[in-house]
Formats: sequence, C-alpha cells, structure tokens
Amino acid sequence: MVRYGTIVEDGTVYVESGDAGLADDGERLEIGPLEDTLDVIGGHSWTITYTEEEKARHPEMDTSDEGLTVDVVDVMQAMTHSERFVETLSSHPAERPSDDPDAIAPRMGLFVGKLLENLENGLG
Repeated sequence: MVRYGTIVEDGTVYVESGDAGLADDGERLEIGPLEDTLDVIGGHSWTITYTEEEKARHPEMDTSDEGLTVDVVDVMQAMTHSERFVETLSSHPAERPSDDPDAIAPRMGLFVGKLLENLENGLG
C-alpha cells in the first residue's frame, strides 16, 4: 500500500502525491500556509491530555504520555496519508470560501481535522 508524506517547506504545507497525478506539479498537493495551520491548531506545541471520562471509558488505554508536549510541525511531518485521502484532499478547494479572515479553505480544514485526530489519538 502506497503512503504519501507531509512536507513543510518555505512556510507552506504540502502532501506528497507521487505519480498519482493529483497535484498540479504531479508530485505534491498544496495544503496552505503553515502559520494558518498552526493558528487553527492553537500554536506550535500540543500537550497530550486525557479527561477523567476518557480514562474511565478506556481503562486499557496507555496514558503514560500524558503531559508530554509535542512539536506540531514534527507531528505533521511524520503524518502519512493513503491514496484515497490524498484524492479526497485534491478534490477540495484550496481557497478560502469567503473574505472572512477566520474562514479556512476546505482542503486545509480536512487536513487539520486529520492532524487534530493524530494529536489527540497518536499517529498509531
């Protein structure tokens, strides 16, 4: 199974697309500015926490990483994506839907959703 990596270069986040033909340059798909991504996440660092409800509901869950602070960009660059996810990303608009400065592009929203899931649940 082919997996596509995440690249952060010159202040922009990209997802590799290889020869899947999903990006304009055939090699990577632009997600958007790194700073916009970090603004949505809440900054450059993320501290792993678990609620008491999560601990009670999942007693088998390893919570030894609680309190660990990770670098969001490092986590982002460690993320890999299936071809199907990259296809879905490529089908979403890369532009903001309005002049609202708080709005984000649908493509970035999808990517940030996966990033948040990884930050909250680990890269697995």
